[in-house]
Amino acid sequence: QQLAQLQKEKSEILKNLALYYFTFVDVMEFKDHVCELLNTIDVCQVFFDITVNFDLTKNYLDLIITYTTLMILLSRIEERKAIIGLYNYAHEMTHGASDREYPRLGQMIVDYENPLKKMMEEFVPHSKVYALISLQMVYPRRNLSADQWRNAQLLSLISAPSTMLNPAQSDTMPCEYLSLDAMEKWIIFGFILCHGILNSDATALNLWKLALQSSSCLALFRDEVFHIHKAAEDLFVNIRGYNKRINDIRECKEAAVSHAGSMHRERRKFLRSALKELATVLSDQPGLLGPKALFVFMALSFARDEIIWLLRHADNMPKKSADDFIDKHIAELIFYMEELRAHVRKYGPVMQRYYVQYLSGFDAVVLNELVQNLSVCPEDESIIMSSFVNTMTSLSVKQVEDGEVFDFRGMRLDWFRLQAYTSVSKASLGLADHRELGKMMNTIIFHTKMVDSLVEMLVETSDLSIFCFYSRAFEKMFQQCLELPSQSRYSIAFPLLCTHFMSCTHELCPEERHHIGDRSLSLCNMFLDEMAKQARNLITDICTEQCTLSDQLLPKHCAKTISQAVNKKSKKQTGKKGEPEREKPGVESMRKNRLVVTNLDKLHTALSELCFSINYVPNMVVWEHTFTPREYLTSHLEIRFTKSIVGMTMYNQATQEIAKPSELLTSVRAYMTVLQSIENYVQIDITRVFNNVLLQQTQHLDSHGEPTITSLYTNWYLETLLRQVSNGHIAYFPAMKAFVNLPTENELTFNAEEYSDISEMRALSELLGPYGMKFLSESLMWHISSQVAELKVIL
Repeated sequence: QQLAQLQKEKSEILKNLALYYFTFVDVMEFKDHVCELLNTIDVCQVFFDITVNFDLTKNYLDLIITYTTLMILLSRIEERKAIIGLYNYAHEMTHGASDREYPRLGQMIVDYENPLKKMMEEFVPHSKVYALISLQMVYPRRNLSADQWRNAQLLSLISAPSTMLNPAQSDTMPCEYLSLDAMEKWIIFGFILCHGILNSDATALNLWKLALQSSSCLALFRDEVFHIHKAAEDLFVNIRGYNKRINDIRECKEAAVSHAGSMHRERRKFLRSALKELATVLSDQPGLLGPKALFVFMALSFARDEIIWLLRHADNMPKKSADDFIDKHIAELIFYMEELRAHVRKYGPVMQRYYVQYLSGFDAVVLNELVQNLSVCPEDESIIMSSFVNTMTSLSVKQVEDGEVFDFRGMRLDWFRLQAYTSVSKASLGLADHRELGKMMNTIIFHTKMVDSLVEMLVETSDLSIFCFYSRAFEKMFQQCLELPSQSRYSIAFPLLCTHFMSCTHELCPEERHHIGDRSLSLCNMFLDEMAKQARNLITDICTEQCTLSDQLLPKHCAKTISQAVNKKSKKQTGKKGEPEREKPGVESMRKNRLVVTNLDKLHTALSELCFSINYVPNMVVWEHTFTPREYLTSHLEIRFTKSIVGMTMYNQATQEIAKPSELLTSVRAYMTVLQSIENYVQIDITRVFNNVLLQQTQHLDSHGEPTITSLYTNWYLETLLRQVSNGHIAYFPAMKAFVNLPTENELTFNAEEYSDISEMRALSELLGPYGMKFLSESLMWHISSQVAELKVIL
């Protein structure tokens, strides 16, 4: 009876669960292939050394980590048993038999309930971890403190001026910018699976402990994390004789909680200054991108690792010192990364010219000598290496000048194949015996990437698309950046990061593109909008201050000053001790001390910092959409200027009060002067803003259907002034060419002369323009003519 409902829904179940079920089948097939490949590698006794056969070793370690990660993620899907059970039941009901993959799939789900425990058993035959041991040459050198970096003057181009033009060299080129995050995954998961070596090899134990002290969690996939200390302790607690290893884990956990946060904070602090120096020198001398390209990719990789570490640990670290996980200067580090990326993209041809000459003039010669000096060189290997030399020798600068598209992917793939041929135990030409060849080829491969794969290298070393999956932390960092005046100049880094998001998509999962693309667009739009709002608010505050200062210069404020001067002359003593002398306009500009900072100074400083950010790039492309930061500011200024003009009229419908046209004109001019000064900070056309706003104010309603100064003044002159004229309380005085108040029992709340003399009419006509005055004139004439018509009826 309970399964009767499933009988009815069987076709729907098959349809909706097929994608999930066959994804599990794919995982199972992948597992089978990995196990088969690992067995083949063991049988062939493949030699692994990250410093020699880099590509082979890296891909081998990546394969193991991908396999481990996949099985852990599979065990975290709570409904996995329900999904395959339901699908199989529906399959039985429909086809009369179970799906052929179901028994093996069900067994895999049960076996990998605790994936790492099962995989530890699987990896007993694969316990020769030469690939991991080879990291002793790379990982400890990368995992240094900020003080050690500082003492070594890491990434500095100007520390040794005499060697500035020398190419940055290393025996382990690709290892220099290898992700620290990836290495820690290799070490931690690798030694969990092959834990036996921790008891017998001191090097392995040192690598393991160093990695455990650096992090509390690792990224499995995007924002899915793995808490390493607890997982390792739970696995080792059931193994006899592992008390010492468990104590090591606990000590490392304590060290990670106590010191990792401050260590990484100091690294970020060092990298901010190092990347700033590097970006500044390269912007002045872009030719150095040739010899010092390795420094650029090292800097990007180091900074990326530190940012990702912070992002991952901010939510997942046991908080002993919360300050270590709140970095208010993170925007500065991201900004300098973006600046270096921009240099590489802009000066790509400079790097191409340099490395094309390097490959043909130096690398080809050295490789040819190495090949000639090989004691044994089988035919296949000889053909491949000869093709390398020929490919490099045929290169010329003219190809770069002609805009020829280079493609060394075939050469790199051949080197990968050659690594495989020469790393097996029975190879005639063993790479283990010819390490110089391996190191030289790794350097050559790096040089080829500088010619044809700069964009891919930027993605490899500085991709921060991970922020797409930490959107709350991303937005929080942005808000902190805007709140801190010294950091607001770097706020453009956040919209620029949105351009990275599409690099985390994959061709095998196209349905994700729209979701991630939409997120990148919405975040970029929000960041640029917030930056423009912040700039608009600062400009509004400056305008308010300037309008207040302009207001002090109005004629109505000089009466007190004249009165005080007259009283002084006639030496009339006032009843009181004496009024405090009123400050004259302009005293705010007299500085007795340069250290005293006024509110206006702070506003101008904050505005110049933020405008630097808005003006940093003319436009940016996010998922085939172009964003122009300056246009956000322009549109916000238009809206605020419109509201401010209408607000400055101070029209009160209840009391029928309104600002005098001359005073409004003074305020508008002060406002416009401030807005014109914005052109000193940002390349925007402020005249366009004036034309759009002021032309709309000459109409009855603006583009949003809101009342304008034309409609407000027209209403006031009709409803208030003209009505009092009709009532006989105001009359026209030809000698003064203005309307004046007549003596009446009830005093009027305003002086008609102050709103209708020649100077006020000139100010009004300047504000309303020809269209506005025409509208006012027609409205007045219509009212007057209707009153005359009524008089005629009475007469």
